[in-house]
Amino acid sequence: MSQDLYDLLGVPRDADGDTIKKAYRRLARQLHPDVNPDPETQERFKEVSRAYEVLSDPQKRAAYDRGGDPFGGAGGFGQGAGFSFTDIMDAFFGGGGAPGAGQAQGRGPRSRVRRGQDALIRVEVDLAEAAFGISRELKVDTAVLCTACHGSGASPGTEPITCETCRGQGEVAHVQRSFLGEIRTLRPCAACRGYGSIIPEPCRECSGDGRVRSRRTLTVKIPAGVDTGTRVQLTEQGEVGPGGGPAGDLYVEIRVREHDVFTRHGNDLHCTVTVPMTAAALGTTLHLPTLEADVEDGAGSGVETEFELEVRPGTQSGTEAVLRGRGVPGLRGGRGDLVVGIVVETPTRLDPRQEELLTELAAIRGEEQPTAQVRPGNKSVFGRIRDAFNTH
Repeated sequence: MSQDLYDLLGVPRDADGDTIKKAYRRLARQLHPDVNPDPETQERFKEVSRAYEVLSDPQKRAAYDRGGDPFGGAGGFGQGAGFSFTDIMDAFFGGGGAPGAGQAQGRGPRSRVRRGQDALIRVEVDLAEAAFGISRELKVDTAVLCTACHGSGASPGTEPITCETCRGQGEVAHVQRSFLGEIRTLRPCAACRGYGSIIPEPCRECSGDGRVRSRRTLTVKIPAGVDTGTRVQLTEQGEVGPGGGPAGDLYVEIRVREHDVFTRHGNDLHCTVTVPMTAAALGTTLHLPTLEADVEDGAGSGVETEFELEVRPGTQSGTEAVLRGRGVPGLRGGRGDLVVGIVVETPTRLDPRQEELLTELAAIRGEEQPTAQVRPGNKSVFGRIRDAFNTH
């Protein structure tokens, strides 16, 4: 290489490292073979890269400035050059500080201590328990901290030692030759699996993992108003992490059993009562249980366990009565309603006296031969508009 290295990069002889690096980046973007495959341009790129290799290394640059051979008599490009693949990527993507020649920047050893995974268990509760809340004791099988090694993974009295293969770096360099020179990449060390240290005597209790599986009992408070699919989060009650790392969270997923009387729609409760035809016609008062009746201490806590439902005279089948605030409490406050659907029961079997009385009633009401009143079903929007014009 007869041309002056400073001239190749287009920088003055007193240029600092940042100026040299910026000049190389600019030229590398123009001359890289992937950008310009012309043979002359490739040769130019090799010369620029070799110039950067020398001027970016303080020792080689000092030897060059004194008139010495910074390559130690090496021949063509790529022999003893030690040019790093990291330098090329840095030129194109603007990496961090300029590394020394042949030095690839790594991430260092990875930690043995990591956060544990979250855990999930499912719990079935009754509708009243979901509505008003309950505390449950749960048996949980998760990973816990190993008490023998306290998470270190090493047998008591021993410690991890530095990996001799990677010298504690957790990575080893792999060199591949190409027309650009030596391309160096860093890979996790196979000897220590990237940790930078080796446990010569793993703990017998946890086999070096720093945690063991154990069954324990937890008390979880299920808040009032939960529904099927609701998840209660217990912070740091999940799996302990490898190396004794912090525990993940435990999620308790709720499933609400079906109730014999009430069905739930959001925070509202629905139920159906059947009344005789005579009660619907004359009116009556019914005493019905509330959901509080299912709570064990409801009877002695001053909470009403039943309510009165007034069936007005002439109540039709399908009528709904709404009792405000008798439904399920909401997770964020408030309480839903209780909706009671009334079904009027028509007798199917009559004795002679009952049949006589009903026949007499029909005669009094003029209903011996009732005329069917056929009503139109739900009309479309256009049908209602047409009827509105016809009435005017």
